[in-house]
Amino acid sequence: MHQNDTSDGRRSPLKILITGFGPFPGAPFNPTPELVARLAALRRPAFADITRIAHVFPVSYAAVDRELPQLLARHCPDALLMFGLAARTPHVRIETRARNAVTTLWPDAEHTRVRQAAILRGADAQGFGPHTASLLRAARRTGLDVRPSRDAGRYLCNYLGWRGIEATRMPDGPRLAAFVHVPLPARDPASRRMTLPQLVAAGEALLRETIRLTRAARL
Repeated sequence: MHQNDTSDGRRSPLKILITGFGPFPGAPFNPTPELVARLAALRRPAFADITRIAHVFPVSYAAVDRELPQLLARHCPDALLMFGLAARTPHVRIETRARNAVTTLWPDAEHTRVRQAAILRGADAQGFGPHTASLLRAARRTGLDVRPSRDAGRYLCNYLGWRGIEATRMPDGPRLAAFVHVPLPARDPASRRMTLPQLVAAGEALLRETIRLTRAARL
């Protein structure tokens, strides 16, 4: 029995942990906290029986290692939907894997600089799973520019993605995890870049598909 099933065999409401990141060196504005807050607050019939937990991580390796296990223990989410900023990319990126790599060049927001270039010595990259293809199709149905990505970088987004995949392999862990990079939204309506409402539309499509996939995994 999964931890979110009741003792009499009934299924408890789905819990989706939706995360973003705060600002970090070189990116004083990060749209993901606002995106996460809006996704958690959307009033839709499809979300009526869904528990959505919003969380914003400081851009810190120590914070991820401290707060993610706390969130998993406290909320027992059925799925992780994680967002990060890719400021130089004009489109939405659905990450398909997390690299076993950490930059030793750039410190995190707490000025911590790692000394080892691998998250786990000797390990290969970890794939999020075949559900990323379904997420990609769902997001593309919004008409926005959404693409798959095999390179989540070597910074905190990739690091959280790695830890999220690890969590899905734990007993009673989340059934699936996904990481999505979003661009900086346009502040000028005349800009060709995506706007925050468009990012929310893509995020809602991803959330709906995450719910569908997680329900299917519970059967």
